[in-house]
Amino acid sequence: MAYRRIGRVLATALIGLTPQVLAPGGSAPGAPGVDQQYLPADKTGLITAAGTASRIWATVQRTGGLGEIFYPDLGTPSARALSFVVTGPSGPETAASVDTTLADDRSLSFRQRLAGPSGRWRLALSYVTDPHRATVLADVDFTARPGYRLYAVYDPALGNSRAGDAGRTSGDALLAVDGDVASAFVASPGFRTTSSGYSGTSDGPDARYTSAAPGYLVQTGRLTTGHTTLALGFGPSESAALAGARAGLRRGFAPAAREYAEGWHGYLRGLHRPPAVADRTLWQASAMVLAASEDKTHRGAYVAAPGSPWAFGRDDPSGPYHLVWSRDLYQIATGLLAAGDRAGAGRALDYLFTVQQKADGSFPQNSRLDGTPVWDGLQLDEVGLPIVLADQLGRTDAATWAHVRKAADFLTGFERDGHRAPWSPQDRWENQSGYSPATIAAEIAGLVCAASIAEKNQDHASAVRYLTVADQWRANVKAWTVTSTGTYSEQPYFLRLTKDGKPDVGTTYDIGDSGPSGVDQRRVVDPGFLELVRLGILPASDADVRTSIGVVDAQLAAGPYWHRASFDGYGEKADGGPWDYPLPADSLITRGRAWPLLNGERGEYLLAAGAKGGARDQLRILAAAAGPSRMLPEQVWDQYPPNRPLGTPSTSATPLAWAHAQYLRLAADLAAGRVLERPAVVAGRYSQTTPSLSRS
Repeated sequence: MAYRRIGRVLATALIGLTPQVLAPGGSAPGAPGVDQQYLPADKTGLITAAGTASRIWATVQRTGGLGEIFYPDLGTPSARALSFVVTGPSGPETAASVDTTLADDRSLSFRQRLAGPSGRWRLALSYVTDPHRATVLADVDFTARPGYRLYAVYDPALGNSRAGDAGRTSGDALLAVDGDVASAFVASPGFRTTSSGYSGTSDGPDARYTSAAPGYLVQTGRLTTGHTTLALGFGPSESAALAGARAGLRRGFAPAAREYAEGWHGYLRGLHRPPAVADRTLWQASAMVLAASEDKTHRGAYVAAPGSPWAFGRDDPSGPYHLVWSRDLYQIATGLLAAGDRAGAGRALDYLFTVQQKADGSFPQNSRLDGTPVWDGLQLDEVGLPIVLADQLGRTDAATWAHVRKAADFLTGFERDGHRAPWSPQDRWENQSGYSPATIAAEIAGLVCAASIAEKNQDHASAVRYLTVADQWRANVKAWTVTSTGTYSEQPYFLRLTKDGKPDVGTTYDIGDSGPSGVDQRRVVDPGFLELVRLGILPASDADVRTSIGVVDAQLAAGPYWHRASFDGYGEKADGGPWDYPLPADSLITRGRAWPLLNGERGEYLLAAGAKGGARDQLRILAAAAGPSRMLPEQVWDQYPPNRPLGTPSTSATPLAWAHAQYLRLAADLAAGRVLERPAVVAGRYSQTTPSLSRS
């Protein structure tokens, strides 16, 4: 992602500012300008008010300033960036250091401190959103030697489109509009100069254009040395946006920041106390990140992450991480439950069943916030896990049962391309079909939970049918997914998946994501089999599970972390550049990095196995993946090129809601001394028996 000028700060890196001096006045030339993709997804913060009145979110960039600003919902970026450029006698300067921290451990309030080379200038930035309106507020303090100037550079993408924004100066305000979405940018003290130009052609700090027709708009305002308050408001019209921005500016940053922080303090007071085993600051940040990941219009719609990693950043309109995924929503909901936000988890289940579920009982691979499907894949774990969540929430009412029954009937009746469930068109890593231990675990657990809910609704026949199928799948899961002829161990071990349900046969498939082609399925492993233990289908002492852990450690370990699967290519290039698509098979251009959330899954297994100390270690390792601002990434750097510090956040999606949910869940499990999200009806049914390796 961000192929252009990655790593530069406060200069052309963020906006692509044109270096030449431009003549003042009139309409900007160079339309429509140059499209710039969304900024890197390794955010160091996510800000939004705790309440629902302010329907605006903003991301904090690692390199300084803000990235995507979402309005009017969390699926709609309406700004690409709000960045800051410092110019000196020799032109724009790159910051020598950027430090992002939480300004308050109990609030999603972030502070950035930037310093120029040799201390020639210093910039302090703090951000909140106005709790009452769709306005972002920034507190700016700039000190510098003589000859230095500071510019605020705003790059709109109104209505989730980077093209088509028109802008102008109106008095002391910079206004922008694209259809029925508008923005207004004001400052106190007011901007010294303003300009509206086009990215890459007429957007330099010396520009003085009063208007720009629709295109790739960039708006610039010169700030005074010292203290400035900025307000960036959004609305359905220029007048509405300007009214919101001015109201926020009149109130001032400090009062808004106090109310903003108190909103988050109140949210945290309604949760459980952080467990003693947890890092208190990370626990609180994780709970707030999950809450902030919920849309304020479509309640219960929690997105996976607020960024657009790598090649996804060039999508226009944007996606797919700020879509809703049934699997991620299950993970988020269990994290909310672990933290004590039962209401949030309940809204997630309501969304799954009343908004996202299809008429046939299945769930889309992902959807927009209003439930409209986006990608056309089908993953059967995303059908089973909502049923498990219903059981965990104790939802057995008739309305819930109607949705559970549709999902369970879909699982028991699914057939495609000559395959029947539990075979799935996609596994949880979304790029392979087959018999996946993780997917089968979700399907079995879903059916057993569905049977329990059926009994509570006097549907004995459905309960018997679901249990019969679940028992059959449980009896055969090893026959479908455990190999006795693989090269990684003399003992049987679980595979990531099999294409044909024949794990002792060397069926081959292409890995995808620039990975190798024609790989023997017995050479591809992942830790997904641990879901069989977490969900109560196999005991932690199962011999094949224990052997498979050794295989995974030997094949996938990256220091104290793990890669998600053998030969995985979903990650950065060897030089640290962004993952891309499409890439030719066997090119090995990209490499999947290590996933900290897998430490949470390992910790849950260790706790189930009675190794509480080992589980505590995994919680600590998971926490170590967070940056100074306590945001957890999707992936961390591993031992391979470009040889960045092991275990530090990569340029993957950050914060990843699933990772934060996993942290909360493992902390709660450790405090309770057991895996809380294991369905009792599943564990109770299968606690006494272990399926064999019979190939019958």
